[in-house]
Amino acid sequence: MPSQILQISQLPPKSSSSSTQMMFKSLIYDDPSTTLLSSSSSSSTRFDDNHNSVKPLLSRASSFNGAVTAKNGGGLTGWFQNRRRRSNSDNCLSAFQDHTNGSDGGNSGGDRQTIGQEVGHAAAETFLLTRLCLKLLSYLGVGYRWITRFMALGCYAFLLMPGFIQVGYYYFFSPYVRRSIVYGDQPRNRLDLYLPRNSNGPKPVVAFVTGGAWIIGYKAWGSLLGQQLSERDIIVACIDYRNFPQGSISDMVKDASSGISFVCNHIAEYGGDPNRIYLMGQSAGAHIAACTLVEQVIKESGEGDSVSWSSGQINGYFGLSGGYNLLCLVDHFHSRGLYRSIFLSIMEGEESLRQYSPELVVQNPDLKHIIARLPPIILFHGTADYSIPSDASKSFAETLQRLGAKAEVILYEGKTHTDLFLQDPMRGGKDEMFEDIVSVVLGEDQEASGKSVDRRRLVPEFMLKLAHWVSPF
Repeated sequence: MPSQILQISQLPPKSSSSSTQMMFKSLIYDDPSTTLLSSSSSSSTRFDDNHNSVKPLLSRASSFNGAVTAKNGGGLTGWFQNRRRRSNSDNCLSAFQDHTNGSDGGNSGGDRQTIGQEVGHAAAETFLLTRLCLKLLSYLGVGYRWITRFMALGCYAFLLMPGFIQVGYYYFFSPYVRRSIVYGDQPRNRLDLYLPRNSNGPKPVVAFVTGGAWIIGYKAWGSLLGQQLSERDIIVACIDYRNFPQGSISDMVKDASSGISFVCNHIAEYGGDPNRIYLMGQSAGAHIAACTLVEQVIKESGEGDSVSWSSGQINGYFGLSGGYNLLCLVDHFHSRGLYRSIFLSIMEGEESLRQYSPELVVQNPDLKHIIARLPPIILFHGTADYSIPSDASKSFAETLQRLGAKAEVILYEGKTHTDLFLQDPMRGGKDEMFEDIVSVVLGEDQEASGKSVDRRRLVPEFMLKLAHWVSPF
């Protein structure tokens, strides 16, 4: 049933205010020799619960199509069967199997790292993660709200530790994980590849942008998803990017675009199919990936710079627990502890919120021609998500549908922000959201998509239930 077009507003130009630039530039740490955040900037700004700052601004799988309705058996893949098969294989190098596990992706299999080197790398990664957590705490302050959240986070991590240890062992020691492949010349321009065990033909690819509140995002956060999908003959590329205060939202989008470009142009070297690439993001990563995709189609429409990859190479976009209209979320984030001042600094000022809100950008009447270039979009969200309410995905899907894009949202009843991404996969057995993704990626390969895998349990059930209860997310 056709719907009326939403009222549309002009997209204001990005402000060039010198005060905003000066405020933000002082927080940027751009040492290109390391991925660690600068400790010198942590004392420059503090935030607590009393901080006053600049004004800002169903059923388990339900399909939102104007209204929320139940998803039938073929609803997820039905409209995907008619999607365009885009081919830009001439942008990719000829395929050959890579045998490295290092950062350069170009050594022979005989140069595989020793156990000592692996342990050293694991120690360095652990040190980085510790610094990221401390950096987050330094920016959020030590008010009562964040003290209690930090304690809850510690309990949550402890309860899931049996699963984290097993996933960490796979990440550091599996020969099918290619870590820290360089894709650009900026700090943290690295990605991890998760490769299937067999190499019988080109594999579909999921380029994944991890979450982390734009502050503690890290490529290793996608290791559980990478392990799952690679077991189903799907290559996963987890893209790292600069976080705040090392970079702002424009830097994050630029890094994500460079990572996607690397995947599109080089994945054939690792056994991937350049004609079957999907883009996925989780939480803040879903927002960054959506911004990157929308910015790319604008560039291709002649509204921006030259491009190194094409949106036509992306067969579909998966957004997991993401937010796409920042004007509607800035106050919600403030109430959850991501204070308005720091959020506006991440987003480069209040005047930039519209520019980095994909739901608002696509409604710009001057950009209505970009809708046809967007790939099919599926948004996944739990109805009990308090970090980013599920209404964020429903609103974005409804907007896209009204404008003529192919979009769908799948809701999971009672699932929180982390249930879909962590607790459910660690529970073992069949993972509903995971099977929904696989059914799309392998939709045309009925034999492969039908081989459902019952994964082993990583964490006892009582610990998963306690983690669900104490989760600060």
